[in-house]
Parts: sequence; structure tokens; C-alpha cells
Amino acid sequence: MNSMYFTEEHELFRKSFQEFLKKEVVPHIEKWEKTGTIERFIWEKFGEMGYFGLTYPEKYGGLELDLFYTVIFLEELQKINSGGFAAAMWAHSYLAMTHLNVEGSEEIKKNYLAPSIAGEKIGCLCITEPFGGSDVAAMRTTAVKKGDKYVINGSKTFITNGVYSDYLVVAAKTSPDKGGKGMSIFLMDRDTPGISSTKLDKLGWRASDTAEIAFDNVEIPASNLMGDEDKGFNYIMQHFAFERLIMGVNAHARAEFALDYAINYMGERMAFGKTIDKFQALRHNVAEMASEVEMCKEFNYSIVKRMIDGVYVVKEASMSKLLSTKMADKVIYDCLQLLGGYGYMEEYPMARLLRDSRLGPIGGGTSEILREIIAKMVIDKKEYKPAAH
Repeated sequence: MNSMYFTEEHELFRKSFQEFLKKEVVPHIEKWEKTGTIERFIWEKFGEMGYFGLTYPEKYGGLELDLFYTVIFLEELQKINSGGFAAAMWAHSYLAMTHLNVEGSEEIKKNYLAPSIAGEKIGCLCITEPFGGSDVAAMRTTAVKKGDKYVINGSKTFITNGVYSDYLVVAAKTSPDKGGKGMSIFLMDRDTPGISSTKLDKLGWRASDTAEIAFDNVEIPASNLMGDEDKGFNYIMQHFAFERLIMGVNAHARAEFALDYAINYMGERMAFGKTIDKFQALRHNVAEMASEVEMCKEFNYSIVKRMIDGVYVVKEASMSKLLSTKMADKVIYDCLQLLGGYGYMEEYPMARLLRDSRLGPIGGGTSEILREIIAKMVIDKKEYKPAAH
């Protein structure tokens, strides 16, 4: 236990969450990986246990716990070896619901945040577009105000929970002439006429539904605007820091899982009359990997601590995602090698881990974009400021 960051209560929560995952989730993972559909009952079970409400206000059914509970939630989800299942859970709980909590009106919080915490409604966050990718400011989806309604046209892609969610948190241009500064955030019900979703076939994250979504003259009430009009870009950027940190934490956790598995395997696998954990070349490889995992983990914990203390961690979170996801890919690649031919077999965890991990340097802002953001802060001395609410 790392008592610098985690208390006894945190560790008790970790144990109970591990037991919950083992009992309620693990028996279904293979089926969900094959079908690409996570059954609804599990969302309700997560809701009943309070897992979707860890950091959210008690007023809406949350537990108002500190962010290290979220870290435990993310770490343990990575260790059941389904990046897709984990993504479906955290994309709901931290991407969609974060916007509801921060920008949503009282009515939206009552009708959407509370049922989301209870696991009765599933959300998705729709920012990325087919032609935009990581370039959020280049968004083409528009929202035109007509009386007491907004009419939305455009498309989004690579949206986690994009097929099965009950509501969508959507970014659209309200003032296209203002570029990135003319963007707003809206809430939409799934059954609103004009919304269509197409499921995408992916290399990894097979259990999660990832979609391309089209909006064809979708009419929503003006009250579904979240926060202020034209302030959407600021809100998105503010939450991006958290998303990047989530992906950094996910990365160190799956790398740690891969390494632990490889070490156990090496202790049992015999070659030339001894277990392969006695071969110096392999031992030193493990030593290097363990050091890299530990460095990323410690850095990520320190960022969480800074977030709790109210520091705006956009630089550190970007660095975390850049380096942690790169580290995880390398560690998992090398751990697969340590298993030899078995590493390449689907019945062992490394093949899926390798596929699932590869999304790390792509999703939530590619490594290329992150390098430029970090360069702006380090070289050009650019300062990113939190959005004013």
C-alpha cells in the first residue's frame, strides 16, 4: 500500500471492488468481447454499488469521495483484461457525466446525472469528428438557434458507448465565424428524431461499442444547452486534462498487470533445467520494465494529488498520457515476448492486452498533438487557464 496517497479506507474499497469485478464482471467478459455488447444489467449493478458516483455530489446519489477512489476504480478495471469494458465504464462515468455535473442545469442534473449515477441511464461524449480528429477547433457540426430550439447537423466518430447510450453530450458550433471560440455543449436524448449510429469494427477494445453518429436536423429544446453558449471549447479543454490523466492511469495499471502476469509465468516456465526467471537477460528486462511502470505510476499519483489540491494540471496530465501510454505499449510488447509462443495465443491475456493498449497513444488526443501542446507550454511559455464558470 502506498500510504503517501492511499488510506486504509482506500485499500478496503480496492479489495471490495476487486471482489465485485471477479464475481459480477469477469464471468461475462469473454462473451462481451465476442459480441461487442455489454449487457445492461451490469450498469445497474455498478450503479447500485455506488461505483458511478464516487466523486459526484450526494445530492444526486453520489458519494463525494476523493479522486484516489477514482484511481482505484480505473486501475482495477484495467486488471480484468478488457480495455473495452473498462472504457465503457469510465467513458460513461467520467467523460459524459463530468459535463453533466459541471455544466448541466439543475434540471439536467436531476433528470440525467442522478440516473447516470444509479446506472439507469448510460451516457456518451461526442466531440471527435470524421474530418477533425484531435483538431477540436476544426469542428463542423453546427447548432442553429430557432426560437426556443436548437437544430443540430453534423457527425461524430470514434464515440465510446455511441450505440447503446441513452443520452449524448454533444459539442457543436453555435458561432462558426468565431472558430474554436464559437462552440457549445448540448444534451440530447437518444430517441430524438434525426440521430443515427453506426457501430465501428476495431482492432481492440472489442467489448465496447464505438460508433459513428450522424445528426440530421436534430431539434432539441434550448434548455438542453449546457453552460454558456460559445464557451464549449473552454469546457472541453478543462475536462481534457482529466481525460488524459485517466488514460495515463489506465496505462500504468495495464502495464503493471502485464508485468505481474509475465513474472508469475517466468517463475513456472522451465527451460534448460531452470525457471526462466533465473536468466539474467530476462531478469534485467523485467527490472527495467518495473522501473518504468513505477516512475509513471508515481508521477500519475502526484498529479491526482495536485488535482485534489486545486492545481490546473493540463501540462502534467498531457505529459502523463504521452509517456504512460508509450510505456504501456512497450512493456506489454516485451511481456508478450517473455511468454514466447504462448504470448501470441488468444487464451493467454497478452494478445488482447497488446491490441487494447494500442489505443492509448491515439484516443483522447494523439501523442503527436500532446507533444505540440507540451511544446507550446515548455518552449513558447503558453499558459492554459481554467474556464470561468
